[in-house]
Amino acid sequence: MTNRKYLFFTVFMAGMCTLAIEFTTSRMLQTVYGTSNIVWANVIGLVLLFLTVGYFWGGRLADKRPFPQTFYALVAWAGFSGVFFLLLTSVLLKTAASALAAVNVGAIASSLVGVIFALAVPITLLGCISPFAIRLAVQDVSEAGRISGRIYAISTWGSLLGTYLPVLLVIPLAGSRLTALIFGGILLLVGLGGLWQTQARSRIAALLLPIILLPVALAWTSGGIKAYDGQIFEAESAYNYIQVVRQGECNYLLLNEGQAYHSFYCDGGAVPRVSVWSIMLAAPYFNAAPVDIERVAVIGLAAGTIPKQYTRVFGAIPIDGIELDGEIVQAGVDYFALTDPNINLIVGDGRYQLNQLDHQYDVLTIDAYKVPYIPWHLTTQEFFQEVRAHLTETGVVAMNVGRAPQDRSLIDAMTATLQTVYPTVHAIDVPGSLNTILVATVQPTTPENVQQNLAQLDESVDPLLRVALETAVANQVPINPSDVIFTDERAPVETIIDSLVLRYLLQEGVGGLPDLE
Repeated sequence: MTNRKYLFFTVFMAGMCTLAIEFTTSRMLQTVYGTSNIVWANVIGLVLLFLTVGYFWGGRLADKRPFPQTFYALVAWAGFSGVFFLLLTSVLLKTAASALAAVNVGAIASSLVGVIFALAVPITLLGCISPFAIRLAVQDVSEAGRISGRIYAISTWGSLLGTYLPVLLVIPLAGSRLTALIFGGILLLVGLGGLWQTQARSRIAALLLPIILLPVALAWTSGGIKAYDGQIFEAESAYNYIQVVRQGECNYLLLNEGQAYHSFYCDGGAVPRVSVWSIMLAAPYFNAAPVDIERVAVIGLAAGTIPKQYTRVFGAIPIDGIELDGEIVQAGVDYFALTDPNINLIVGDGRYQLNQLDHQYDVLTIDAYKVPYIPWHLTTQEFFQEVRAHLTETGVVAMNVGRAPQDRSLIDAMTATLQTVYPTVHAIDVPGSLNTILVATVQPTTPENVQQNLAQLDESVDPLLRVALETAVANQVPINPSDVIFTDERAPVETIIDSLVLRYLLQEGVGGLPDLE
């Protein structure tokens, strides 16, 4: 006779662990493949596909072997595979990250196939649980509807907990690897508990499975996801896998896939080379002289390179820096000297937090990449109208946008969108990278303004500003707006970026992906 209370408890835990494994897998995939709707659609679609297979297979198995010990063995193996195959997923993703850096298309594809297989096993086994539980719980056909409804309700209730618990609590506190171990281990223990109750000889298996899994789990969780040479800090927040690496006299911020620097700080505030962040200094000089900078806002603060360079050049002007991830901001304070009193650190979504501020800015910069994607809601006509409302009459907005050597489709669409709000848009290709800075001005302006402002610079200005203006003058390119305009209703940003990356991989081979700083 089946213990219904324990059976219902098992169904609840299985529902919880199914969603927890889904979110943990997606979190792992984000570190390499990004957070686009396509990634989410693929994860959800694969989960639904494997659950479908599990429902079918579980129902057939329940009819052939309607025994509690078979059911709990299935639950135990689902938990075991949840840990083991997510371990395999993390290993495969290390390979995928290296392949992505080298643009090894075959390795990227094989790693992705491996990840799909690794996801298939635990999710399919989890799909078997509900139909099997119904078969065990129904003792009389007259109660079949009531029992099946109760089991699906309990499973969904567990799924609700599995939706919020890992995302809001476990992953931020423990990280994705330990989260996989926790939820897979919980399900394994629940299954072993059922085996312990139903069959005496199954108690040996109840001891052996954890013994087999324990050394593997300890080895897995003892190291970093993919440590880089010179790593001095790592953390996993609710949004990112964060690393700080030390190279020479500088600290660099790496996020997720680790293929781009998101901030740097060198001893003594030195700037080793012209970068995306340096060229942002040139943005206000697209206005006619004289140029006066009184307040700046930064969306996509990261560890604070842009506001620190603005502070170095223009003094302690008020700067509002907005960053979604509070863990990155703390890393900036600890490792990037982000302690300047004039920089107001704001943690939250860039668009929402900007609209909570009532200041007017002379310059507003946007550098909010999660490589290779820009958050779509920071690309729309409506967003740029909101930005315009926060700019002074001579204000400018400067935005970092990625491209490929022969593909400027994203830049052209962003240019067209900006032109619906601002009278003039300029483009600067950042040398040595595949980045372009788009500068939109509230007043009609000309490209010649930068050169004129450069010629009028006082000899006493910081050399970093002079180099930024010289680089901007030398690397201005004509704009070519497309007929695509991003709006809150329709913004196919991810589709354009996906096609850009795919074409680049197929055409350029080992040439390397865009270096989006």
